Amino acid sequence: WATLAAPSCLLTSSASPSAGRSEHHIETKHGPVSVAVYGDHDKHALITYPDVALNHMSCFQGLLFCPEAASLLLHNFCIYHISPPGHELGATPILPNSPVASVDELADQVAEVLDFFGLGSVMCLGVSAGAYILTLFATKYRERVLGLILVSPLCRTPSWTEWFYNKVMSNLLYYYGMCDMVKDCLLQRYFGKRVRGGSAVPESDIMQACRSFLDQRQSMNIWRFIQTINQRHDLTESLKQLQCRTLIFVGENSQFHTEAVHMTAKLDKRYSALVEVQACGSVVTEEQPHAMLIPMEYFLMGYGLFRPSHVSSSPRSPLNPFCISPELLSPESMGVKLKPIKTRANLRV
Repeated sequence: WATLAAPSCLLTSSASPSAGRSEHHIETKHGPVSVAVYGDHDKHALITYPDVALNHMSCFQGLLFCPEAASLLLHNFCIYHISPPGHELGATPILPNSPVASVDELADQVAEVLDFFGLGSVMCLGVSAGAYILTLFATKYRERVLGLILVSPLCRTPSWTEWFYNKVMSNLLYYYGMCDMVKDCLLQRYFGKRVRGGSAVPESDIMQACRSFLDQRQSMNIWRFIQTINQRHDLTESLKQLQCRTLIFVGENSQFHTEAVHMTAKLDKRYSALVEVQACGSVVTEEQPHAMLIPMEYFLMGYGLFRPSHVSSSPRSPLNPFCISPELLSPESMGVKLKPIKTRANLRV
């Protein structure tokens, strides 16, 4: 886990630390970017990037509010939450004459953020559009990525269905702002039917909170990110060049399920794994964060990282991975379907 000296580059920031948390607004060659930092700067770095119209508070809060997942991640990492341009809390509208960033420019922006904080090789965690940006970053800066944890990732150009939905949302955002139809399209993108509810089933608390959160977004800033991600290029050939381990989660009902399966098939099977989460949409980090815990524990073991021993154990999250009962890894007990995971340790009772 190398650390580089902070360069004298084109970046500036303003930080307001509070109990291990700080906000940084960094000027890069491709425009400003907001980074929320949680944890001890001396620990290994975990970079996160959310999906369209989300930021770390709406995309990763569920995972970090899961006590066992929080203990695993915060014990081992300092977390750097990168927001897409204009997606941070309290964001102001991006000036209309500012150019819309390309996916390559957003990936380069991630590299500049690492330079600003003096970070060398990092772990990455991204969701859908954010997973695409971090995967692109990993293909362009292979020596700077130790591992990828991707949730319902994108890796090809948009399908006709996704392209059409994005065009509809773009037009609505441009002319009407964050209207109910845009929110419905986004919520369908994020969550499975069980969470979204229906005519006979009321909306879940997660849905209501997300609707409220979307009301606070700057509609034209979201329009910009949709424009960017709708013009993405295919990463399939570049995936073969990845030199890091990759753990992929995808919801059984995710709109991007086929993307995740395609991506897994193109990665080196010795260093990649796919976890399908049953009865779940795309944003597994919010809808079923507990389903991510055991696969993440085994994945991070490959890097010599463990949860602290003082945390109380539970059947869903064993502290001693070599004393786990094999039946605990069944889909019925975990709520997931596990594809072959080559990074998992052999279990011996």
